[in-house]
Amino acid sequence: MTVPEHLQTAEDFLAAADREFAAGDDLQGSEKLWGAASHAITAIALTRGWPCGSHRALRVAIGRLSDEVQSRSLRMGFGLAEKFHANFYHGFMEEGELAFSRPLVEEFVHEVLALAPQPPAPSAQG
Repeated sequence: MTVPEHLQTAEDFLAAADREFAAGDDLQGSEKLWGAASHAITAIALTRGWPCGSHRALRVAIGRLSDEVQSRSLRMGFGLAEKFHANFYHGFMEEGELAFSRPLVEEFVHEVLALAPQPPAPSAQG
């Protein structure tokens, strides 16, 4: 996948997570939320030439990115996203925790996406 494809997939997974949670499928919603986070991080890692082919590589990449932009919230957001990934397998998060944590992971994904290089604006031909 290309960087733009990873960025779009992250956005698509955010929307899919909302649909899954709305339908009452907390396990699939959890995994889609993790998918959004992992694709967003992968896109950033690819733009910087960092490894991103494993869960550990994503953790290292978010640590590097956190240091680069001096944002401790990135590390915390990644930790919450990992919790949703684990919830997919074990279903341990209760409704209140899901409701509290979901927006925080969504904010994390948006924060990571905002750090992606933006494509150049189309030039006006005159």
